[in-house]
Amino acid sequence: KTHVNSSHVCLRSEFGMESFFEWIFKRGFLRLAQRVQHDLRMVTYRKMQSREMAFFENQRTGNLMAILNDDINQLERFINSIFNEIIQLIVLVVFAGWALCITSLELGLIGMIPIPLIILGSFFYQRKVAPLYKVVREQVGWLAARLENNISGIQVIKSFTAEKFEEARVREVSQAYRDANFKAIRWSAVFIPIIRMFIALGFTATLFLGAYWVIYEPGRFTLGGLAFFAMMIQRLLWPVTRLGFIFDEYERARAASRRIFSLLDAEPKIKDPDSPAAAPIKGGIIQWQDVSFGYNPEQPILQDIQLLVNRGETIGIAGPTGSGKTTFIKLLMRLYDVDQGQITLNGTDLRQLRIRDLRRSMALVSQEVYLFHGTIEENIAYGIESAGLAEIKAAARKAQLHDFISSLPLGYQTIVGERGIKLSGGQRQRLSIARAILKNAPIIILDEATSAVDTETEKAIQHNLSQLTQNKTAIIIAHRLSTIRHADRILVFDQGRIIEQGSHKELLDQGGIYEELWRIQTGVLP
Repeated sequence: KTHVNSSHVCLRSEFGMESFFEWIFKRGFLRLAQRVQHDLRMVTYRKMQSREMAFFENQRTGNLMAILNDDINQLERFINSIFNEIIQLIVLVVFAGWALCITSLELGLIGMIPIPLIILGSFFYQRKVAPLYKVVREQVGWLAARLENNISGIQVIKSFTAEKFEEARVREVSQAYRDANFKAIRWSAVFIPIIRMFIALGFTATLFLGAYWVIYEPGRFTLGGLAFFAMMIQRLLWPVTRLGFIFDEYERARAASRRIFSLLDAEPKIKDPDSPAAAPIKGGIIQWQDVSFGYNPEQPILQDIQLLVNRGETIGIAGPTGSGKTTFIKLLMRLYDVDQGQITLNGTDLRQLRIRDLRRSMALVSQEVYLFHGTIEENIAYGIESAGLAEIKAAARKAQLHDFISSLPLGYQTIVGERGIKLSGGQRQRLSIARAILKNAPIIILDEATSAVDTETEKAIQHNLSQLTQNKTAIIIAHRLSTIRHADRILVFDQGRIIEQGSHKELLDQGGIYEELWRIQTGVLP
């Protein structure tokens, strides 16, 4: 009777504690999981943004998306459900095991024999599936990258009628992801039934021994005690079958966390100095001193660049494709650091300036224009929260874009679509120019800024070029030499070196590469 009464007390206690922890789960764990997911995604995104350009050029966009989305969601799912299950299972084992042992120590220990065996088996299972789930997470990245590439390049796919070809490539990476999961499932499919077999054996052994005591050793164990024991041992052991699923989800979350923290733990190669110099004053003198650089150290792109650009000077840059013109600009904006020599602004090495201060002093119009999904007004004013509509319109007029915008039904509130897909190449280029004009930075950089505009628009932009660059230091890269013919000085690059420099007339008189390029483009010399 004493055993039965104490068992009833233990049962009520166990049920009470289970209800208490269930309430904690519903009230706290779900909210905790969402907070962790949000905070971890923002920390990871912030760290990713701080990485140098080389990191993004060597990474697949889909893989980074998989880390920020799928991998972090995998951790959220683990905290949301599995972590709670682990706590509940520990509490259940402690209290139910205690209730069983005070009812009958011998039967309690026999009933719990499967638990250490299951734990040992789980660690063995973990070692086997850990590398398999690492491959699964990698395949997620490959699949996301393939899908992202295909969706972004859907126009090219359709124009080349390559739908079947791309479908086959998606099928290939999807099958690789499926097969990686199959290998992990093989172990999971074996492990969970083995756990159930151990539990069934423990459950059967305790019931058989308890029944033997009730029948053949009267007084040692009561029928009520056996009934309580049967209920509690089942309540203890059957939830343990979830260990297989718990370890399975744990390994998935572990593989995801490794990818996330590999990104978090890596230090950016280009970062602010410990003691940054003062922010550059308006304008400034830019100087390249013995600058050499190569994306691959064995293949230099720029070699021994010596150049002094004075405040307010307009520099044109020309040269064959692959001669290092765009790389020259990337070094100036410190998207990469020089391998040798130094670049200075007002006598201060760029590496001693705060990156934010350096890039705020420059406005770039790139050959590859990127527009964000949103309105025309939002894209022109991108990064300039204080800009008013009047300022935006003034910038658009200078970029020869205002008349086009005014002809649209929604005007400046027109949605440009993903990557500006609703605009033509020339319209996107002019919008990018307007964005740079609105920034009003002391240094303006035009990298093939008129490459995608029509001849009439190019002439209009050229007409306003002196106004655009007034009181600014301007560096203009152009294949169309007519764009830079009025520059104060023109640099001609070839094989990573400055081989000619001077005014338009001086370079024509030299009869070098510039004169040849001009003749090819115009057919005659002025």
